Amino acid sequence: MSATDATGRTDAAEGAGVRAKRSLATRIAARTGGGVLRVFLVLAALFWLMPTIGLLLSSLRDSGDIAASGWWTVFSAPAQITTENYSRLLENEAITGSLFSTVMITVPATVLVVVIGALAGYAFAWMEFPGRDWWFMVVVGLLVVPVQVALVPVSELFGVVGIFETTIGVVLFHVAFGLPFAIFLLRNFFAEIPRELLEAARLDGAGETRLFTRVVMPLGGPAIASLGIFQFLWVWNDMLVALIFADSDSAPITVALQRQVRQFGNNIDVLAPGAFVSVIIPLAVFFAFQRQFVSGVMAGAVK
Repeated sequence: MSATDATGRTDAAEGAGVRAKRSLATRIAARTGGGVLRVFLVLAALFWLMPTIGLLLSSLRDSGDIAASGWWTVFSAPAQITTENYSRLLENEAITGSLFSTVMITVPATVLVVVIGALAGYAFAWMEFPGRDWWFMVVVGLLVVPVQVALVPVSELFGVVGIFETTIGVVLFHVAFGLPFAIFLLRNFFAEIPRELLEAARLDGAGETRLFTRVVMPLGGPAIASLGIFQFLWVWNDMLVALIFADSDSAPITVALQRQVRQFGNNIDVLAPGAFVSVIIPLAVFFAFQRQFVSGVMAGAVK
């Protein structure tokens, strides 16, 4: 065996040893980094949920314990936990009625925005009509209109029509200001659907209605779910619009809690469980549809 062959084999062996060491070090670093990342994400999630956890524990303590110490003392004195606050909450007609009003406002406002936004988004994406692009630019321009600008003129309009301080007025306001974003989002998503797929459906005899319901809607499920979550959270947590356009009989839970604070500033035993109920419902909706939400947000990012 020549010296050249021996040298080549030695270099190859050393290179293999280096690669083995590097791969082992890389695997250790990857595993360590992954563990650190998981710990960081868990800590970040707990930090994000800390206010909700504190509100939950406060809602399970009586007013005396809340005034005497912080909610974290529950871990050292679990005997403080009681469900009497929720019993009082159920007896409070203002809070229970406002919770029903919140549902009556949020559900129609969400459904109408999703349905009308999907129809308009499909029309702007795949139907030809005069001034389509100009009308879409108008919709995009409406995205920058702040809610505060329309409060006074819309209040006067609703007063003339006769729907001021009614549930219908609150719903219509949310629908009007939710549609520009809905149309913009769904139009851009529907436009990414391959044209060949729609043309094949048309060749099979599908009209616009069947094309929309059988092809576009199933493919647009993630974007529609994301839009529904956005709209639901916005309407459920809103207080400004409801404070102006709703009366005492149609006020949602955000306004009812604000009025309870103004009238009875020391009834924390009712406010804490009421606030927790108003928080936990949108959180439950978000976590229930989080996969669809992530799919809708990431739609179009990967081809």
